Amino acid sequence: QVQLVESGGGLVQAGGSLRLSCAASGSAFSINSMGWYRQAPGKQRELVAASTSGGTTSYTDSVKGRFTISRDIAKNTVYLQMNSLKPEDTAIYYCNANITTTWPRRKYDYWGQGTQVTVSS
Repeated sequence: QVQLVESGGGLVQAGGSLRLSCAASGSAFSINSMGWYRQAPGKQRELVAASTSGGTTSYTDSVKGRFTISRDIAKNTVYLQMNSLKPEDTAIYYCNANITTTWPRRKYDYWGQGTQVTVSS
């Protein structure tokens, strides 16, 4: 019913920047919140940043001051601007959306396909 398509990953040197995009497509749904998770080799998946329908944003401590999450409501798209990247930011980044279908009224979590971010020292 809903598909999330990610883009924007790549290879960048330490101190550089990347901007990730995630667009949700489908019908008969509304988005409650969108966020970005990441998973590095040997580590658990962690929530990086989230944005609720009310406009509240949150970040994990390790990216505060460097990453910014934003949403384009009209385009059903969420972005993650990543500045001052560090090698420890290297991971696969996954977009997540919590949505509510119109009928029946149910909540679901959807995931993007993942995009690789590699930061070289």
